[in-house]
Amino acid sequence: MINGFVDKGHGWFRRWFRKVWRVRGGGLYACGFALTFIVLEIGALADDVLGVGAVFRGQAMAFLLDFLMDSLMNTLKSFMWPVYVVQFAPPWGAIGLGLAFWLFPTTLKKPIEQWLFQDELEVADEPESGR
Repeated sequence: MINGFVDKGHGWFRRWFRKVWRVRGGGLYACGFALTFIVLEIGALADDVLGVGAVFRGQAMAFLLDFLMDSLMNTLKSFMWPVYVVQFAPPWGAIGLGLAFWLFPTTLKKPIEQWLFQDELEVADEPESGR
């Protein structure tokens, strides 16, 4: 049962990440956006779990609206992830970001694309039947 959930979760994550990858240009910016969003959502989810008592006090609607607003804010913050890297440790953050944008296409992009699109590659590699 747990293996099935992990497999489904992996598939859901990969489909979501594939959409982000395509929409955000398929590079370091897309990876940074996705990772920032995940980190921020986990933090928000942890805060929401601690505040779940509000649901039992009759504040379910407020709880739901807070969760939705947090997700919207996390999306907006994720768009600005390079700013956070640069501000993390000036000037080293800017230097690290520049190196990452320079090294990413030559080192990590191809393995990430192989993982993201492996099912599309497998379909393309299969011979067509009946022709």
